[in-house]
Amino acid sequence: MLNLTGFLGYHARRAPERLALIYEEREIGYGELWARALAAAALLARRGIGPGDVVAVLMKNSPAFLELCFAASHLGAIFLPINFRLARDEVAYICADSGARLLFADDELAASCPDGAETVLVDTAAQRDSRALGGTAGDAPEAVPRGTGDLFRLMYTSGTTDHPKGVMHSYDNFYWKSADHLNALDIAAADRLLTMGPLYHVGAFDLPGVALLWRGGAMCVLRDYAPEAVLAAIERHRLTCGWMAPVMLSGVLAHPGRERFDLASFKWLIGGGERTPENRIREFGNLFTAGRYIDGYGLTESCSGDTLMEAGMEFAKIGSTGRALAHVEVTIRDDAGNALPAEAEGEICLRGPKITRGYWNAPEKTAESFFADRFRTGDVGRLDADGFLYLTDRKKDMIISGGENIASSEVERVLQQLPQVFDAAVVGLPDERWGERPVAVVVLRPGSGLALAELDAFCRRRLAGFKVPKALFLVDELPRNPSGKVLKRVLRERLAGAAPEA
Repeated sequence: MLNLTGFLGYHARRAPERLALIYEEREIGYGELWARALAAAALLARRGIGPGDVVAVLMKNSPAFLELCFAASHLGAIFLPINFRLARDEVAYICADSGARLLFADDELAASCPDGAETVLVDTAAQRDSRALGGTAGDAPEAVPRGTGDLFRLMYTSGTTDHPKGVMHSYDNFYWKSADHLNALDIAAADRLLTMGPLYHVGAFDLPGVALLWRGGAMCVLRDYAPEAVLAAIERHRLTCGWMAPVMLSGVLAHPGRERFDLASFKWLIGGGERTPENRIREFGNLFTAGRYIDGYGLTESCSGDTLMEAGMEFAKIGSTGRALAHVEVTIRDDAGNALPAEAEGEICLRGPKITRGYWNAPEKTAESFFADRFRTGDVGRLDADGFLYLTDRKKDMIISGGENIASSEVERVLQQLPQVFDAAVVGLPDERWGERPVAVVVLRPGSGLALAELDAFCRRRLAGFKVPKALFLVDELPRNPSGKVLKRVLRERLAGAAPEA
């Protein structure tokens, strides 16, 4: 059986006191984590959850987040983590589209819970230990056997259409991902993983994330990101590895008290999401003297981490995101799906057992995303003669800000609802802190006016804060090609150095 409670039970039987989780300075062994997962499974079963049902969580990082994931897997249900930064309407769409039977939400996020969804609010005590919700391990049913093709998880990701798409992850995807990461990163049971990125994101959950528990290691889970808390956790708990979005690492490297922490235990950190400048790699090495920075490339659709930079190649291949992992094939293809030679730019395509089979209830979107059995990432890049991947552009006009994906079309749909707006486009502009920031380029209707504050207030009622444009540019017309498509590369070039509206 491939249920996630299988490896928890294995370690719980062999070494129940072995450290599994650290949260708020409390250490949780495998035996206790196993008991908590079974108690959560009993709670879900009592509420009628069974095989194939979707169980959603709208939660920040906590032991309960993981315990509910294990519990859903135990019952053969499908786990659905939702970005807790999304607006209420966005959460409502995801719950409705997925057919979620039950939603668990941190009590502080109650205002984001949609009407009509059966919701269980999770208070502070239950976040620390899901048994506070009323489940008892002794009442847990037997695990429902899961096979390689059964769905383990849904993750909704911003796409190039009006609404997010539900990426389907099978057990096959998850376990092949885990095997590749454990192998490439040489993870041992003695490793302790810093987990401070949000667990709704593949970076925190999958890179390598829960795979460390499969191996018998420990995860140190931080509820929120704060540079000093990150540094203190590494020192106090002798953490050995982790993943951070680039903006998080920037905060750690700029923290004024960073030099006073003992970081000698830390062996490696995975970054990614942008081309890493040489100075950041050197700054990382100056602070983490025993560690190395690993640039990588991956997608929600691939459970993350398709390429990783190899030790000793960071400067020889500066600008690259590394080479493909053992069971991932990376090729560069033209618009017709034909393979391109080394150094030629084209669309990055992926093939392998960790790649999704498609999108939930969206056969047309799924078909559009594949050349036969090769997933079309929508990203443009090239492979050098040694097989190292270099990113050069994003074909789908995706904006990546602080590690979060923002679909420009999703924001444009909201801007078009403003009565003053005749035409609108959203692009990402470079930002030292966030990597990119979304900005709005608007053509007004005759006689209309629009200020950034008004646009901001309108968008914040309909979008997550990180998606709201950070600047407004008013123009007479948008550059378009003969077929009417906005030329966003041209638009970005024109905006370089231009002054936005106040």
